[in-house]
Amino acid sequence: MQEVRAVANRCIENVEHVIIGKRRVVERVVVGLLAQGHILIEDVPGVGKTMLARALAKSLGCTFRRIQFTPDMLPSDITGVSIYNQKTLEFEFRPGPIVAQIVLTDEINRATPKTQAALLEAMQELQVTVDGVTYKLPKPFLVMATQNPIEYEGTFPLPEAQLDRFLMRIRLGYPELADEIAILDSQQYAHPLESIGQVVTVEELTNAQDRLKHVYVDPLVKRYIVDIVTQTRRHPDIYLGASPRGALALYRVGQAWSAVQGRDYVLPDDIKALAATTLSHRLIVSPSARLKDVSGEAVMHELLTTLPVPGARVKPT
Repeated sequence: MQEVRAVANRCIENVEHVIIGKRRVVERVVVGLLAQGHILIEDVPGVGKTMLARALAKSLGCTFRRIQFTPDMLPSDITGVSIYNQKTLEFEFRPGPIVAQIVLTDEINRATPKTQAALLEAMQELQVTVDGVTYKLPKPFLVMATQNPIEYEGTFPLPEAQLDRFLMRIRLGYPELADEIAILDSQQYAHPLESIGQVVTVEELTNAQDRLKHVYVDPLVKRYIVDIVTQTRRHPDIYLGASPRGALALYRVGQAWSAVQGRDYVLPDDIKALAATTLSHRLIVSPSARLKDVSGEAVMHELLTTLPVPGARVKPT
């Protein structure tokens, strides 16, 4: 898995020229990319959510599109439309901004539920259907969605079905003092995004994604994944726990994280480190627990603290 680790490190180090002091966050975004999942970035304005997506696209040499969601946006503004060509007397498909390799959907919770639903087929099936005709999306395909957690006026909360399709939810947070000074210095004359270039080819990325399938997951680790997911369904503060899609997501990110570390096997600690990021946004807290300010992250922290971690054993040859 050293090839996968090398690809990931080149990408992470390149993005870090733009996103300073957030290596942990950048690592998780690259893990999500390798695991072929989508990322939800939930944070306040101005912390670098858009720059993170643009820096990642430039590092990979992928096509990049940004969609600014607004309440008056229509589904066709995302997927594209069929326009009648009077010369050929046929309808021609004009692809929308979703037809790209890395798509940033900015302030996704500002669009109406109907428009949000236009993303579901693209995120799950890697295709869009317009006027009964299905069009495949390019590979790799990654949706990075942003939403502001503190502005509720004029927003539409993401439905559970859409939240479940995001592999991970991450938060950037404010930078440390020294990092914020470094940000000021880095942008004194020009934005660092202008100076970075492609460091990983699309072929290298797809090969790395294929190699993840060979990362070994011990039955004890698989049982640990299922135990975590099962406990989210039984917790008294949770109205609706994680689905089997959540278990599959945790399985995939465990493989990707292990490969980024240069290992061809998954440790229980890998699962424990990524479980909250992968599962917390899939949990629906009960109304009574919400009154007590109980969150999905708090429930995951409690479960991971109390649930026994399985031991390790030698990988069979």
